[in-house]
Amino acid sequence: MLLRTRLGRLALIGITLLTATATVPPGAAADPRERHPSGGGLSAVIRYTEYGIPHIVGKDYANLGFGTGWAQAADQVCVLADGFVTVRGERSRFFGPDAAPDGSLSSAARNLSSDLYFRGVRDAGTVEKLLATPAPTGPGRDVKELMRGWAAGYNAWLRQNRITDPACRDSDWVRPVTTLDVARRGFAVSVLGGQGRGIDGITAAQPPGTAGVPAPVTGRDAAATATAARELFAARSTDMGSNAVAFSGATTANGRGLLLGNPHYPWHGGRRFWQSQQTIPGELNVSGSSLLGTAVVNIGFNDKVAWSHTVATGVTLNLHQLTLDPADPTVYLVDGRREPMTRRTVTVPVKDGASLTRTQYWTRYGPVVTSLGASLPLPWSATTAYALNDPNALNLRGSDTALALGRARSTAGIEEALRRTQGLPWVNTIAADSRGHSLFTQSQVLPRITDELAQRCSTPLGKVTYPASGVAVLDGSRGDCAPGTDQDAVQPGIFGPSRMPVLRDAPYAENSNDSAWLANADRPLTGYERVFGTIGTARSLRTRGAVEDVAAMAGRGSLTVGDLQRQQFANRVPAADLAVADVVKGCAALAPEVVRACGVLERWDRTMDTGSRGALLFDRFWRALTASVPAAQLWKVPFSPADPVGTPHTLNTDSPAFAKALVDAVAALDTAGVPLDAPLGEHQYVVRGGKRIPVHGGTESLGVWNKIEPVWNPAGGGYTEVAHGSSHVQAVGWNGGHCPVARTLLTYSQSSNTASEHHRDQTALFSDERWVTSRFCERDILRSPALEVVRVRERR
Repeated sequence: MLLRTRLGRLALIGITLLTATATVPPGAAADPRERHPSGGGLSAVIRYTEYGIPHIVGKDYANLGFGTGWAQAADQVCVLADGFVTVRGERSRFFGPDAAPDGSLSSAARNLSSDLYFRGVRDAGTVEKLLATPAPTGPGRDVKELMRGWAAGYNAWLRQNRITDPACRDSDWVRPVTTLDVARRGFAVSVLGGQGRGIDGITAAQPPGTAGVPAPVTGRDAAATATAARELFAARSTDMGSNAVAFSGATTANGRGLLLGNPHYPWHGGRRFWQSQQTIPGELNVSGSSLLGTAVVNIGFNDKVAWSHTVATGVTLNLHQLTLDPADPTVYLVDGRREPMTRRTVTVPVKDGASLTRTQYWTRYGPVVTSLGASLPLPWSATTAYALNDPNALNLRGSDTALALGRARSTAGIEEALRRTQGLPWVNTIAADSRGHSLFTQSQVLPRITDELAQRCSTPLGKVTYPASGVAVLDGSRGDCAPGTDQDAVQPGIFGPSRMPVLRDAPYAENSNDSAWLANADRPLTGYERVFGTIGTARSLRTRGAVEDVAAMAGRGSLTVGDLQRQQFANRVPAADLAVADVVKGCAALAPEVVRACGVLERWDRTMDTGSRGALLFDRFWRALTASVPAAQLWKVPFSPADPVGTPHTLNTDSPAFAKALVDAVAALDTAGVPLDAPLGEHQYVVRGGKRIPVHGGTESLGVWNKIEPVWNPAGGGYTEVAHGSSHVQAVGWNGGHCPVARTLLTYSQSSNTASEHHRDQTALFSDERWVTSRFCERDILRSPALEVVRVRERR
């Protein structure tokens, strides 16, 4: 025992030296907790602490990427491999053309349409061209080295380990990857809100005369199309959202900043987060979460600054309405000149069958598209077609931005990183630093659609869709109607940093997926173009509740990280605070079988804690009510821009839909065998390792900060899985020392492998409202009782 202790101390001293000198210490091999494959080539040291969180050390970016790829593969090999099948356009080959992808890398409804798009990207050499573009328009050298190392690390893990995850064990679609595959995955993430949203419409687009081609959009359809566009592009209606708040030193106990980040992302599939710390001694030291398949920390903190992202309201695409040549619907006119569409003939191999070949049509603006989802058809007629412009199809800079944020030393450094790299496609950034500064900025890659351009160039359809949703439909027959370029933009056709909404050093800066307008209710942001989002419009209940909460916190002052933790799990239901009294009053006059619900709701504590009784009843009622009643008819007192946080209010219980929603809620619980006053956690849970784990939190429509979108089992049990919601949560501050004060939580745990102990451990913490104390500094990493040191290398 004495020998083991001494050798263990030698190993830990050696690893400490590694972080200072970037060399692997000979003494480290003596630690019995250490595993180290032999070989040459790229290498890294991975120190695992509690909950399987890796602290990765590499001597340069390629070696850091190697360790990151290795560690991600160890936790998520099946999910990663599935994503690489997607970006290679091989889903139909392995899984069949009619099955549905998991939705993590596009909105394609079927494998075939996904493959047609991504094989088209491959055939066109799209990503290769972006990689070859010099920085700052293209990715920088450090990011390319990270991607190269990531691919090598993933491949080395595959060669040196046996897959135990039943999701892909012994599957022939788990294969080595290339740097290009990693870059293609980054491209897919970049175009999620643009081309990725329109894949079905891009791959189905065929000239008129083809069987099944629908009629063109008419003026009569315009209003319905505008409504569909508004719903489609509402950030809070998607499976990605988030809350984040930064507090300035004026509100905190020690004059330093605080940040609470609460991204809402899918709990399953390829858009999960994964935790790590990345270190290159003397160069980079950052901790946080990465989207799977990326080699950088996307949301995180270092010893001086912390940041988070929220899905923004900026519309990342626009449409160009094409005027077609009467003699040939594959030729369009620009300034009276004929331009033939470019044909992309794409062949997709199909499982147990012959390959399928289809043709796509591309224009100077982008691909021809015949829909943006089933609710937004854009038919190709003999006279008209629509082309989709997505500036993020020229943006492979997202990882450059993430890396630059990790290197930043202040909120000013965050702003400079965003200004220099301009790589974020669809998120806002909220940040705080150790000197007491706060920041909100909507720094996105957006098509440069000014209100003036939309006024001058919108088609009749665009005159409806742009004010309603921010989706511009421009006259494609006029060259002067293409998006312009700002002088400070790194690529043509996008806004430059000087046009972005920014809020600096406010007592609080908060976003919950509404526009930038009320990042601070006392200092509203105005003056930005409609494509960024709205001004003076009703906010979501989640935004209203969040602003009430954080404004009150800022007003109290003397805030600490503990206050952030309490806010995260307060589980207050803003909808209930506004409506329960009205519901109780109204339901007392209803049928006897419903009246029993009144007392349950009256006694409910108006939270979504696991022990809350009445939470499930109100949840089912509120879902039914808001699904059947338009927002404008839900309240008796309408929205007022003069009181955007307090209005609308007073529930309209006179509507027949009110009684029906309450009857339906009671019936749903009765059918599922759930008592009306059952504790939430008994019927909102997930099963991990054969055990139920209660889940707190509430849905978007309730306005709960700790958002959880669970899956209802109508046959019994209640909510038995979570689709998306709170994911990588971080509460970060500073106390004047060298180490940040950080608490983190990955709600769905680190690994998707059901055989791993890290498939459920942090989920149990989440259920108990407990946190992980971040081990950022060396002394804290080396003191971990769970420390396991792994030296990983290529074998050549």
